[in-house]
Amino acid sequence: KIHITRMATEKVTLADALSNVDVLDELPLPDSQPCIEAQPCSIVYQANFDTNFEDRNAFVTGVAKYIEEATVHSNLNEMLEEGQQHAVMLYTWRCCSRAIPQPKSNEQPNRVEIYEKTVEVLAPEVNKLLNLMYFQRKAVDSFCSEIKRLSHEEKRKDFVSEAYLLTLGKFINMFAVLDELKNMKSSVKNDYATYRRAAQFLKVIADSQAIQESQNLSMFLAKQGSIREELKKALEKIKNFEDLICDVINICLIMFEQKTYLSPAEKHMLVKVMGFGLFLLDNETITLNKLDQKKKIRLEKLDKVFFDLQVVPLFGDMQIAPFNYVKNSKLFDPSKWPQSNSVAVSPQANMLPHVPKMREEHIKYTSELARYSNEVTTTFKETPRTDGENRRSEEHTSELQSPLQ
Repeated sequence: KIHITRMATEKVTLADALSNVDVLDELPLPDSQPCIEAQPCSIVYQANFDTNFEDRNAFVTGVAKYIEEATVHSNLNEMLEEGQQHAVMLYTWRCCSRAIPQPKSNEQPNRVEIYEKTVEVLAPEVNKLLNLMYFQRKAVDSFCSEIKRLSHEEKRKDFVSEAYLLTLGKFINMFAVLDELKNMKSSVKNDYATYRRAAQFLKVIADSQAIQESQNLSMFLAKQGSIREELKKALEKIKNFEDLICDVINICLIMFEQKTYLSPAEKHMLVKVMGFGLFLLDNETITLNKLDQKKKIRLEKLDKVFFDLQVVPLFGDMQIAPFNYVKNSKLFDPSKWPQSNSVAVSPQANMLPHVPKMREEHIKYTSELARYSNEVTTTFKETPRTDGENRRSEEHTSELQSPLQ
C-alpha cells in the first residue's frame, strides 16, 4: 500500500510518456505464426450475358449432348452476325457505275484506260458480292444440315429447346432479308454488269474457274428469289423437315400472341419467320391444308396475324408484306385465308379507333413506371419482387408496346 501511494505521487512528463510508448514498437512479440495475409486489392465485377455459350464446357459427362448443342448454337450465332454484315452491305449499296465514264466508241483513244480504272474501282465491291454468294451457300448448307440432324426419327423423340428453335427462326429471317434486299437493289446488278463488261474486254477473267464463278454470280444476282428457291430445294430433300419447320412457326406464333418480345424488331421478325416458313413448307407433297388438318399448324391464327400486320419493316426503311410469301406459294388456297386475302381494311392502316385506348394505356403505364421508380429510389426491400409482381410489370410494358408497334 505504501509502494502504490509513492508511485502515484511521482510525476512523469509528457515527453517521457511519449518516448516510452515509442519504445514499445521495438518490443518483440513472437507468436510462431507465419504472415500469410495478402495485400488488400479492389475487385471490379462486370456481368456479361452475351457470352455466346463460351461456358459450354461446364457441361461434363452425363449431359455431353448439351455441349454439342451449345457449340452448334454458338456457330449459328456467329453466322447470323456475318449475315447481318452482308445485309448492311446490300442495304447501303449505292450505284457506282453511274459515276464511271463509259467509252463512247471503239475508236476512243483512252478506252483501255477507262476500262482499267473501272475494274480497279469496282473490283473490291464485286468481291463483296462474291463473298455474299459464298456465304449464302455456306449458310444454306449449315441450316439444312441442322434441320436434317434434328429431323431424324430418333432425334425427334428428344427435346429441342425453345432458344434453339428461335435461333433457327432467326436463320429463316436472315434468308428472307438477304433475298429481298438482293431483289430490290437493281444497282447491284448494274454495277456488276459494268465490271464484267470491262473485265471481259481486258481479259481479266481468263481461267475456266474464274469464268464459271463469274457466270454463277451473274445468275445469282439476276434471278429473283434465288436464295429462297435454293433453300426450298435443299429442304425438300430432307425427310420429315416439315415437322421442325412447323415447330419453328408455332413457337413464333406463341411468342407473338403472348407478347414475349421486347422490341418492335423482334415482333416483326416473328411475323416474317411465320410467312417465310409457310412458303418453305408448301410443295406438291406437303400442303398447308394437310398440315392444318393434322393440327401441326393453325391457319386461322396465322391468318389473323397476317391481317393485323399486313406490312412490316424488312431492313432499315424498306418494307415487306409477309402474306405475299403465302400467296406466291404453289398451292395457295384463298379459302383458307378469309381475312388476309380480303379487301377489308387492316387495323394497322386505321389507327384512329385505337387512339383512346393507346392514351389510356400510356397513362396507366407511366403511372406504373413512376410507382416502380419511387419504390426503387425511396424504399428498400429485403426480398426481391415476386414472380407475380414482375409479371404484372412486364404485362404493363407489353400492353403499351402493342398498339405503338
